[in-house]
Amino acid sequence: MEVSNLNMVAGQEQEFAKLISEKNVDGIKEQMSSHESAAIAALKEYNTDTHPIMERPDKQVYDKKGNWLKTESVWRLPVPYPVYINEISLVFLYGRPVKWTQDSQGTDEVFQRFIAILKDVRFNSRIRQCKRLAGAEETSAMLWRVFRNKKGQPDVQVKILAKSLGDEIRTQWDQYGNLLSAGWGYFLREGTDVVYHFDIFTPNIIFRCKQVGGSWQIIEEENLIGKIPLIIFQQKKEWGDVFHLINREEHIASKTGDTNDYFADPIALMSASLIENLPEKQEPGKVLIVDDEEGVENAAKYLTWDNAPASKEKEIEWLQNHILTKSFTPKIDMETMRSLSGVSGKALKQLMFLADIKASKHKETHEDLLDRIAKLVLAIIGNVTDIRLSTQVEKTVIGHEFQEPFAEDIAEVLTDLGRAKDDGGLSEETYIEMNPLIKDPILEKERIRKEREERLKKRDDIFGRGL
Repeated sequence: MEVSNLNMVAGQEQEFAKLISEKNVDGIKEQMSSHESAAIAALKEYNTDTHPIMERPDKQVYDKKGNWLKTESVWRLPVPYPVYINEISLVFLYGRPVKWTQDSQGTDEVFQRFIAILKDVRFNSRIRQCKRLAGAEETSAMLWRVFRNKKGQPDVQVKILAKSLGDEIRTQWDQYGNLLSAGWGYFLREGTDVVYHFDIFTPNIIFRCKQVGGSWQIIEEENLIGKIPLIIFQQKKEWGDVFHLINREEHIASKTGDTNDYFADPIALMSASLIENLPEKQEPGKVLIVDDEEGVENAAKYLTWDNAPASKEKEIEWLQNHILTKSFTPKIDMETMRSLSGVSGKALKQLMFLADIKASKHKETHEDLLDRIAKLVLAIIGNVTDIRLSTQVEKTVIGHEFQEPFAEDIAEVLTDLGRAKDDGGLSEETYIEMNPLIKDPILEKERIRKEREERLKKRDDIFGRGL
């Protein structure tokens, strides 16, 4: 770390220590970045109930003299494009679980423990929740908590934080993007009172703060993990660049709904002399009597609306196309799905290239997030849950791979792997790790080793040793 950065961090730490000693939690919060206003604005666009079209006023009807007659309801038709765009983005990034790899030798026990912890905390569903929430409100967080379970053993829990879940997230970064501290605000019911809490996380100490009677109470707690236990997910809202287009389509659709109500049903057009002879609604076999000189064709007919303006249809088509393409979202409907039946995974990837482009962009930041998650879980193993493995933890290197949302043709993959192995370009160990049929490479390697030993033993028993 450069001298200037060290000085800045030291100054921040001194100021932080001063504010903590004064129990000035509000001052600490002011030094942190708040993500609340951005989240509120994004959620307003994400939820259809708060789209601008919902503020469209009803129509007031007046007579020719300007006297108010009645209020006519108008259509308000919000379209959940943001939800659709966000879900497609999520599927193409985490639709299939992240594949974790052991990139170090002699660290099998730690790697198995790493995978077990991720399974226990339901990591795959948790990271999807974080990505969905971040795509909807720009910021979410994954809080890793260590505690003693009912058996008195150290355990791990993951909680998802977001504004829509009632959480306040604050962060403090240095100029290089390193997280210096993080804050979590929330309300808890204590007896008959609802009390505001604000936890401050630093690498060494967790400050549990709560507001009581206008003042702050602070309890210092050792951070056993040794790292800030929050993974912060930050991004721009998935539909941000096309929201004005969405507003325009909703406006056209709503006004079209009003027009359809007015014109779509046929209007009876008849001469005044027939009005007196109209049959009652309940009469069977209705008869309409007309004068001979009127003639049936001229006496009564229906006025119908032949079609909607073509320009409106073209604009809606234009809007729908640009909303999807400019948000890098493929169009997936029943017609598209029928045309894709029987298509291979590679072909699907080519057809869905827009979403693949967006997923590649997200990977630029999620690569760092997954690396930090791996290091955080290793710290939990070495410092809290399995201290006996701390030496092995120091040597452990864990990598990750994003998996394609569409499953590959397994037969094709196995054929390619087999050829590479037979040609000497792939070791047996790598073949096992890359085999899509093998769920646990470490366990599979152990099984193969035992089977090989058993075969050698049987051979020795039959033919004797040394052969």
